[in-house]
Amino acid sequence: MSEAISFSKRTKSPFRYDIVGSFLRPETLKQARAQFAAGKIDRAALTAVEDTEIIKLIKQEEAAGLKAATDGEFRRSWWHLDFFWGFQGISYKVPEHGYFFHGEETRKATVTVTDKIDGHNHPFVDHFKFTQAHVSKGVQVKQTLPAPAQLLVELLSPTNLPEVRKIYPTDEALFADITKAYKQVITDLYDAGARTIQLDDCTWGMLVATLPKDFINGLAGGEPTTDDELKQLYLSINNSVIDGLPADLTVNTHICRGNYHSTWAAAGGYDKVADPLFNQEHVNAYYLEYDSDRSGSFDPLAKVSDNKLVVLGLLTSKDGKLEDRQTVIDRIHEAAKFVPLDRLCLSTQCGFASTEEGNILTSDDQWAKIALAKSIAEEVWGVDEK
Repeated sequence: MSEAISFSKRTKSPFRYDIVGSFLRPETLKQARAQFAAGKIDRAALTAVEDTEIIKLIKQEEAAGLKAATDGEFRRSWWHLDFFWGFQGISYKVPEHGYFFHGEETRKATVTVTDKIDGHNHPFVDHFKFTQAHVSKGVQVKQTLPAPAQLLVELLSPTNLPEVRKIYPTDEALFADITKAYKQVITDLYDAGARTIQLDDCTWGMLVATLPKDFINGLAGGEPTTDDELKQLYLSINNSVIDGLPADLTVNTHICRGNYHSTWAAAGGYDKVADPLFNQEHVNAYYLEYDSDRSGSFDPLAKVSDNKLVVLGLLTSKDGKLEDRQTVIDRIHEAAKFVPLDRLCLSTQCGFASTEEGNILTSDDQWAKIALAKSIAEEVWGVDEK
């Protein structure tokens, strides 16, 4: 390094070079999932393929020098819905439309509430145990979960609200059960050995854009909800889950503007949500999208609390073109004007496959992105996390 600066050693997530969590699904896994959907193989056969591919992925992550590994979300079709469907009282539903992204509509899938929401016996706990059992000594498992606010938004959407109201006539009862269910799952994960939870959250990323008037109309007696009310709502339910968790459990969050088949859902800087997101949400670190001009400037980072870390998503996961090395380094130092360099890390802006379709790049491309992040981090912070 050219500067005689001593940086603190990162011993828990986020590390100096990191990942958001999802990886492109290998062809064998895609084929197995299609065969299972067609009734050609049973659940045990699909699980066996998932197990094999996850073990392969873990070894690739370790070989890439990553200190926090995930299962690539290989057991999921969606980054968020599969987790929701794992709750008791929540089931799969086919809506009239999928989610609308820039130039593309997703597959049609959402949730329906059939009973009181409960977090006992969630399948993600066993998923974590499997991953934990196959990482090498010194490698941590990062468990990714959709944020509580994400479930709330899904349930209070105009598409789902009428069914929700049959079980939950009041918002207060719904909020209470979401909080309780999340705490149950996270407690079970902690008891299984999890020490890093990442809450993936598109709710703030959507707020940076201008929302439809009826985005959520189930609050305040059915009247349209303002952006300020939504910010407080998201903050409240996320913090209600985070508060009271074990002190040695690290909770980070990833703020996303949408990542489906290399498309995006929202555009806008963090200025609109920096307060209260960056100074009042009780997380350890923020994984932030900064891979395009849709993310705005670094100015809102001035709002980040002094005890929190920021992971700069300066490398895009949406295509395979490698970023210019010096440009990325320059941008890291530009961000350091607002958050000290010692509290910064580097990653891609999102995962490589938030859904099983995956982004439009190759497996080699995704590993090249990670290698670039590692190389840049070693130059900027002088680390070698092999």
